[in-house]
Amino acid sequence: MRAAVTRVAELSGESFKCLVYALAVLDDEPLVALDRATGTGFMLRASGIGDNFQLHTLLADALIGRGLVTGEAPSAEAVACCRDQAGMVPTTGAFNLVGADGEWIWNEGNPADIPVVDGVRLVVLDPPPYGRSWQAGRFFPGMTGELVYDHALAPEEAAALLARVATSVR
Repeated sequence: MRAAVTRVAELSGESFKCLVYALAVLDDEPLVALDRATGTGFMLRASGIGDNFQLHTLLADALIGRGLVTGEAPSAEAVACCRDQAGMVPTTGAFNLVGADGEWIWNEGNPADIPVVDGVRLVVLDPPPYGRSWQAGRFFPGMTGELVYDHALAPEEAAALLARVATSVR
C-alpha cells in the first residue's frame, strides 16, 4: 500500500504527502545515533514522529539535554510541542544528520528515510555546516511523538559502527 500511495503522490504532487508520511510513521522503532566527533553511540526508540524536523528536535533533547553530546539543547517548550503540546515554537538545529551511506538526512523527510544498518536505523551526528532553524512541532498534531533514550553503546560497538559509515558526501 505504501508503494502505491507513494507512486500516486509522485504523480499528483503535494496532494498525498500527508498520507505518504502517515504510512511511514515508525512505532517503537530502534534508532542508533552516532556522534562522529566523540565516537560515542546511543540507542533510542522512536514512535509517532512524523518528520525529521520533529526527530531532530527530540534527538537534540535526548542527547544534548542529558549532556551526552555537546551543543545547544532545544527549549522545553519546543520539545513539548514535538511530543504532545499544541502549537509550534522556533528552534535551532543542533547537528547535521547523515546516513551511514554519507548522504544527508534532510529535515524535510521522515525517520523512515533513515538507512538501516544491521536491522537498525542509523543516523550519524555531524556538526551543522550552517545555521538552521524551524518551527518545532508535530507534522501530525494529533499524534504523540516520542524519542526515548535507551542506553549508550559500548565504546567498541560505537567504534565498529563508525568504521562502517561513510563521511558526509556534501
